[in-house]
Amino acid sequence: MVDDVMRKLRASLPALRPSERRVGEFVQTDPTLAVNLSITEVAEASNTSVASVVRFSRSLGYSGYAEFRRELASAVGREQVSRSRFGVSDSDISADDDAQSVVAKVAFHEGKAIEDTAAAINLETLDAVAGAIVAAPRVDIYGVASSGVAATDLQQKLHRVGMVSFAWSDVHLALTSAAVLTPGCVAIGFSHSGLTVEIGESLAAARARGATTVLVTNFPASPISRDVDHLLTTSASETRYRPGAMSGRIAQLAVIDFLFVRVAQQLTDQFAEPLEQTYNAVQPHRLSYDRPRTGH
Repeated sequence: MVDDVMRKLRASLPALRPSERRVGEFVQTDPTLAVNLSITEVAEASNTSVASVVRFSRSLGYSGYAEFRRELASAVGREQVSRSRFGVSDSDISADDDAQSVVAKVAFHEGKAIEDTAAAINLETLDAVAGAIVAAPRVDIYGVASSGVAATDLQQKLHRVGMVSFAWSDVHLALTSAAVLTPGCVAIGFSHSGLTVEIGESLAAARARGATTVLVTNFPASPISRDVDHLLTTSASETRYRPGAMSGRIAQLAVIDFLFVRVAQQLTDQFAEPLEQTYNAVQPHRLSYDRPRTGH
């Protein structure tokens, strides 16, 4: 697992104490500026104390501000190299950016979200979840709003290879489904924030029935994360025009692809036939390029 200071900062920020959070918000807003400031200057800029800056650094797992600052400098350098690949000097989107700049910046953020998520994913957990899915008689998947898109995507993938799976975006349907799960079943919830009440309730109901519970979230210290068997973490950052719902979706879909391929690898002997059957089933509903043109 790659240890990236900005990933850790984004994931830990909501759970920090207020004074530590102010330090984190200052660093997150302008990491390039922060890396060039002394500990005293960071404390003044974030309206906190030197002691708060030290506690902030230790909350992220560093021995102190000096180690945090070194890691931050490395992260800033890597991001500058990454931005240059996409031809953007400033990664945030502004109101007066032209179409070319918007496309380049969105591409940069989406590429970085996938890259950071891949670097941070816990491979042992990924394989444990894949193994649980393969052995499960049934998989329940929960997601609302934007996370509902991710839930549906995973369900469709599992369904295409013959696995019994259901995606629920309505909390009543999710709870009634969770109520009839049995030990050995798997329940997977998607919540970018890790705060979605409906997802927390559904996973709790599934766990009470003996199901293996999994949460996919951007914030591993969030409340729902504390009460699940397995945690798969995304790593997506927000910008002014790309709130969590947008930035998190591409990272969630990346985790789904990682997971599905590991499931498919374990189903090698029985994977190809249902995939081919489901592919053939929809072919009569596809147009041919030889079809005569109509109208003008």
